[in-house]
Amino acid sequence: MSCGVGLGYSRAEGEIVPVGLDGRYIDGSGLIWHVCRNLNLSGCTWLAPLEGGQCFSCDLTRTRPNDADAAGVANFPVAERAKRHLIVELDRLGFPVVGKDAATGGDPVTGLCFDLLSSTDRGVIIGHDDGVITIDLAESDPAYRERLRGELDEPYRTMLGHFRHEIGHYYQWQLVEAADHPDRLARCRALFGDETTDYQTEIDRHYAQGAPAGWEQSYLTTYATMHPYEDFAETWAHFLHISDTIETASEYGLTAVAGVDAFSHFRDLVTGVWVPMSTALNMINRSMGKDDLYPFVIPAPVLDKLEFVASLRGATRV
Repeated sequence: MSCGVGLGYSRAEGEIVPVGLDGRYIDGSGLIWHVCRNLNLSGCTWLAPLEGGQCFSCDLTRTRPNDADAAGVANFPVAERAKRHLIVELDRLGFPVVGKDAATGGDPVTGLCFDLLSSTDRGVIIGHDDGVITIDLAESDPAYRERLRGELDEPYRTMLGHFRHEIGHYYQWQLVEAADHPDRLARCRALFGDETTDYQTEIDRHYAQGAPAGWEQSYLTTYATMHPYEDFAETWAHFLHISDTIETASEYGLTAVAGVDAFSHFRDLVTGVWVPMSTALNMINRSMGKDDLYPFVIPAPVLDKLEFVASLRGATRV
């Protein structure tokens, strides 16, 4: 390593590694890796197994904006960066990440892919359906995203947050509903509610009546009150928010706690580390005249929900 050396991310090793002037990196086992072909398109710095090919993260993107869509192409790198961040976190936490493309070892039925669509000329609904996560690239624009956050009265809205929320729907589908573990499904329903409740009916109720009185005692957000699916996805997203932020704080010496594995129960990590840390971070932000970094309160029932989500680490479908 020296000044001016090219760098790339090796997913197989979970490390940032040096890349030669020829765009190649040879790992410890002797395999040759190459700079992803999308480096200049989306800023991808991951390594690909084939010269001129693309990396694992880029393989997960099923749809991207047309080259003629200037706004979509400009917003595309922000979404791809958030997706790469998400995959690294899922890898570190031990959650399986399998694509849908059989040609690259994926599962067309239960695998995962992303449609990163531009709402420049059509409406785009962010969501998940049978392993397909759709993201509106317009959310990459801070002005657009902040306007929506205000209109929806949300305390927090980021591109990474969208990815974390939607991937929660995917893992509930795979690790809770599709898994051959009835006790796991029963526990999920006891905590979050019956996911078979008609979704459209609950959407209509939510937007007509708003969150129920006293929602703060059992939920993280008003959006979580809409349907058990949304409660799970919101809880999942916060599990990732908390895990990633504590890991980063540990890496930079802000806490002696070495990540999520420091406690046998996630709830103890939340109460013992996250609550005082996030309070301090909120105060630091206020000292700079900024909004709270973590503008949420975690009530006791949510600790049980977070504990359940954390228990899914290493879980399988069967």
